[in-house]
Amino acid sequence: MSNSRRSFLRGAALTGVALSMPYKNELMAMATNPKPFALQLWSIKEALYKDTMGVLKQVAANGYKKIESFEGDKGIFWGMKHTEFKKVMDDLGMNMFSSHCDNTANLKSFELKAAQAGEIGLKYLICPHKGAQPSIDHYKKFADEFNACGVIAKKYGIRFAYHNHDYSFVPMNGIVPQDVMMKNTDPALVDFEMDMYWTEAAGVDPVAYMDKFPNRFKLVHVKDMTKTATVQESCVIGKGKIDYKTLLPKVAKRGVEHMIVEQEAYTGTNELDSARDNAAYMKTLNW
Repeated sequence: MSNSRRSFLRGAALTGVALSMPYKNELMAMATNPKPFALQLWSIKEALYKDTMGVLKQVAANGYKKIESFEGDKGIFWGMKHTEFKKVMDDLGMNMFSSHCDNTANLKSFELKAAQAGEIGLKYLICPHKGAQPSIDHYKKFADEFNACGVIAKKYGIRFAYHNHDYSFVPMNGIVPQDVMMKNTDPALVDFEMDMYWTEAAGVDPVAYMDKFPNRFKLVHVKDMTKTATVQESCVIGKGKIDYKTLLPKVAKRGVEHMIVEQEAYTGTNELDSARDNAAYMKTLNW
């Protein structure tokens, strides 16, 4: 995963203080949403590295029916063969439908990942980060790279996508890098995963941007932003300033198929408590 994300997390204070019981009870009383939502495992990575099976069981108990993995030191499948990890998911009543991965090492390496992903029923492999670039030409080359990965992914019955951060919305000589990647990728081969936190952080309206490029965004990261932080910092969904009650129904009408919880900072709580409380809030939303 990107160095920027690691730096972001290193700056966050980790404590064991959970949300108040009245808030939890209120969420439980409101929980009516039967639609499955996912968890990006980056949100709970420290706990996963310590106790993979125990934490996955806890995630399932929280109500997550789907997960999105990432490629870390233990690989996409957390030190297991892809078929072994699929059995773990089946036994827990969950579905790993996508994963962030390194698609830049070489296309042969990416093809192996695509073959394994397709074999066990994943829907997506996703490039999670590229970083700010010195010229628009770099983003055009990324688009070419994404198209090539899309061809490979299609061969194995899956899709390739790109996950944005805020840097891709910063204009360069009047040109928006995200626009360049949208316009220069083939919709038949490449989808996009909108991180709505980073889109909002860039000062861009997620719905308006989806309308600009209809049906290109099939996945979203649902991540809230603290109301008072002087720097960008994520928090438990429903406790920040992004209005997901209004936003999720709107993006669902624009072709988004997968709502994926993610959190990267844990001021006032820890990552497992946050995953639990994020799930509780997601159950109160409808889309």
